[in-house]
Amino acid sequence: MNVNAYAASAPNGRLEPFEYELGPIGAHDIDIRVEHCGICHSDLSMLENAWDMSSYPLVPGHEVTGTVAAVGEHVTHVAEGDRVGLGWHAGYCMTCSDCLSGDHNVCAESSATIVGWHGGFADYVRASGVSVIKLPDDLDHAEVGPLFCGGITVFNPLVQFDVPPTGSVGVIGIGGLGHLALKFARAWGCQVTAFTSTGSKQEEAMRMGAHDTINSRDPDAIAAAAGRFDLILSTVNLHLDWNAYIATLKTRGRLHFLGVPTEPIQFDLVPLLFGQRSISSSPVGSPATIARMLSFCARHDIAPVTEHFPMSAVNDAMDHLRAGKARYRIVLDRD
Repeated sequence: MNVNAYAASAPNGRLEPFEYELGPIGAHDIDIRVEHCGICHSDLSMLENAWDMSSYPLVPGHEVTGTVAAVGEHVTHVAEGDRVGLGWHAGYCMTCSDCLSGDHNVCAESSATIVGWHGGFADYVRASGVSVIKLPDDLDHAEVGPLFCGGITVFNPLVQFDVPPTGSVGVIGIGGLGHLALKFARAWGCQVTAFTSTGSKQEEAMRMGAHDTINSRDPDAIAAAAGRFDLILSTVNLHLDWNAYIATLKTRGRLHFLGVPTEPIQFDLVPLLFGQRSISSSPVGSPATIARMLSFCARHDIAPVTEHFPMSAVNDAMDHLRAGKARYRIVLDRD
């Protein structure tokens, strides 16, 4: 099969039309006819080779939704024509203890959709069948793509840490990840607080699920929340006074990093020690947790806030993301 895509030929390069041959389908593989593809900040990081693992030509795109175009002979959970989605991972080893325990997202031998392979800024993309999830009929398939990376990144901690509906959850940063964290935590039943430094986002945060907001640039306001949170999800890549946020945790509370700060994190151990508090982080989620998230979204009518561009305007969409103007996730639609 001949695939028409958009690829960069060098770091920070513009995305240009690119064709490649997909080759025969494997027994466990699925070919997806791409209809929509979200743009994640990770796509931008890969274009810039910020993580020193990009190869060129690079076809970004790992928040794919579309229809099944072909299946390998051993694929049984979807059929041609089914609407499906694909996220960061395109495959797993399926034999390590993590995969066998259902923790595929931490498989050391996992294959990423846009690392060493071509992603969803294209008319077709291929992945291992285990990574491809059938979409619930109740979800808007044009909007659901960002859930496959941004969404599962913030949903996964709620599952992994057994956050109770009586819990108090804080969210730092109300952007592509943070706005979904607010929606999920509110529907989960939690008391939800948004930490934001942007005045215009305070009202938006309330509309998207926050019960209240705290100005993240006001040390006194943060200090007033001492001992308040069971879980804080940080979605920013900024350097903040992490000791101040640790002080807002309850006994056994957790500060969980989803955004990656650009500087090493510094904190005092004593407040963690005496309060049995924790600092942690996690990547995306397993296929089972992604499917659970999609069902949760269908039940609670949760969708990302999106802006749409035609696939042919992919460079305009990337520039929009670079400029920090996305509110809150960008989706490319196949022309």
